[in-house]
Amino acid sequence: MLAEKLGVTAGYLETGSQIGDAEARELRLADLELRLRLDGDASTAELEALLEEATAHADESAAVRAHIALGVAADTEGRHGDAIDHLERAIGFSLITAASRPDVYLALAHSYAAAGSPSRAVELLERGLAELDELAPDDSATRVRFCTYLSYALTDLGELTRARTVVSEALFASQAMTDPYTRVRLYWSLGRISLEQVDPRAALDSFRRALSLLEATDDTLHLARAHMACAEAAISSGDGAETSSPHLESAERLLGPRAKSDDMAMLRRLQAMAAVSAHDYDQAEDFGRQALEFAVELPWEAGLAWRAIAEARAGEGDPDADEAFLTAIDLLHGHSSIRDYANVLRVYGRYLREVGRDHDAMEAFERAANVASNLQGEPSSAEREPR
Repeated sequence: MLAEKLGVTAGYLETGSQIGDAEARELRLADLELRLRLDGDASTAELEALLEEATAHADESAAVRAHIALGVAADTEGRHGDAIDHLERAIGFSLITAASRPDVYLALAHSYAAAGSPSRAVELLERGLAELDELAPDDSATRVRFCTYLSYALTDLGELTRARTVVSEALFASQAMTDPYTRVRLYWSLGRISLEQVDPRAALDSFRRALSLLEATDDTLHLARAHMACAEAAISSGDGAETSSPHLESAERLLGPRAKSDDMAMLRRLQAMAAVSAHDYDQAEDFGRQALEFAVELPWEAGLAWRAIAEARAGEGDPDADEAFLTAIDLLHGHSSIRDYANVLRVYGRYLREVGRDHDAMEAFERAANVASNLQGEPSSAEREPR
């Protein structure tokens, strides 16, 4: 009665707080979520404490949001194992569907792929598309996003025909859309597929289209990634440092001092590859070492960084090149695309031939040919499973 007379809640008279425990948790979560989204930074300890508190009070909504925030924070920091754990828990709640929170599904798919499990990403995205068909059949924009990520994962698996079909359908569906990021993602998908098909010129054309669209926006992160994609296509086409260096310089400037470890691993690895093509082997090894520091939980990027280091050592006549090549091959085996795995075997074969180990070189070339034979079809299970 006193609360009613004073125009406050009974809880306020008892505790001095104008909001209840659940609302207080929501308020703290909202603050941390905004900090994470706007600044890329949030206290993991605070989020874990909130998760524990929400779980103890059976506050399912807050627990889900805490898992999502912890997963996003882990993904931002390159801790993909932790990201997978939290995001898998999040989608286990009935509150989270592909229609209601597509960002959670896409973040989990990205973590699967970054951790070297593109097949799990494909399974998740296909399940998400099925949910969309059932729950939100008219949500074309979200469907395009799912199809784009699915094409990435299929490309990583070497299933290029399926990947191109998926992205072509998405391009057709996006004709009426005005969102530039949708078309950027799709051109990026086409570029990745062209790279897998060893057509770097076509890849570069797609990446340039994506770049021109991004330059009309203010999204510096995606613009930086587009520059890196152009640099990788240029290196793959044999243009080397002369063409790739301006893109890499722009990417580093756009990424800034607080870049994600995934992006920095790729940037440093590409800089190492460009240095190898320029015969600057000391700098190539230095960049490769820096890439490894960022790629602790990224076996694919780590394998490519070791390949750059191996090529730098081979260029200098360093006998430790052999060990570096074997490390790269072990990391890329089962964790990379068929193209990258076949390419490192070919490069290793050339190195072995140059140092006079002709028999070992022939074995490496034969192994590369066996791997590459699956480039247009299903990946060989013998070559995809880790040793």
